[in-house]
Amino acid sequence: MPPWAEARTLVQALRGRPGGLCVLTGAGMSAESGIPTFRDALTGLWARFDPAELASEAGFRAHPQRVWDWYAMRRDGVRRAEPNAGHHALASHARRWPGGLVLVTQNVDDLHQRAGHTDAVRLHGDILADRWLQPCPQREGCATTRAQAGRPPRCADCGNLLRPGVVWFGEPLPWAVLEAAQQAARGCDLMLVVGTSGAVYPAAGLARIARDASARVVMFVTFPAALRWSSPFTPRPAPNAKSNGSSSTACSRARSPGTVGSASPTMWASDAISGTRAGRGALSAIAISTAAHRLN
Repeated sequence: MPPWAEARTLVQALRGRPGGLCVLTGAGMSAESGIPTFRDALTGLWARFDPAELASEAGFRAHPQRVWDWYAMRRDGVRRAEPNAGHHALASHARRWPGGLVLVTQNVDDLHQRAGHTDAVRLHGDILADRWLQPCPQREGCATTRAQAGRPPRCADCGNLLRPGVVWFGEPLPWAVLEAAQQAARGCDLMLVVGTSGAVYPAAGLARIARDASARVVMFVTFPAALRWSSPFTPRPAPNAKSNGSSSTACSRARSPGTVGSASPTMWASDAISGTRAGRGALSAIAISTAAHRLN
């Protein structure tokens, strides 16, 4: 049986099985809605800056207005974007088979939520939300809505700065969020990895966790990926396989790229869903949207 046919059979067999299907989405999912990936957002005026200057606490403390303005630009882009067919299809599948799909996303936009998937596990936070840079010294804590306008806004009482509610490089993921994602990976029978290169840990480790627990892992990507195995449709690894750092809770990039990727996983994904081959460069969201519609 070809891989795409086996993938289709597995997903159909999992209908109604609690947590049987786990979908991990990344920037490629939102790119089809016109939201630039993190690296693509470093264009024009922002091209001369290092990502660490714009997505780290140290960079924010050194240049708070610069970082705030960059996130304001990105927030405007998120608000203008609309959920694509992939977002709607996943939400529709989740509504039709309650509890059967756990969605874990690395994306900080709200497109999954606006499509109707309100219980997605958001690994890297919410770009449209704010939080205080430092713990509030007030006993009950100040509401972020009371901040004085500015770039960035600040607390009128103590001067604490507002910052975007996202996970920056070097920061740990919220423990409860990471635990929920890891439980979903351990408990699923099939994981679909959509639009992510597998280059940022600990999110990239979720596919390894799923595979170590005997789940099938299918990657839908259109670019070289950094996950460390050679087939987009992976069996359980050898007993001595290593996790390559997946247990780390701090947000970081993989050090060494692997061999998974190119156009073939996307073509296989399209085959798995619609029976027709996508052309080279087809977006991953097309594959997953077709997949979810076919499987509903």
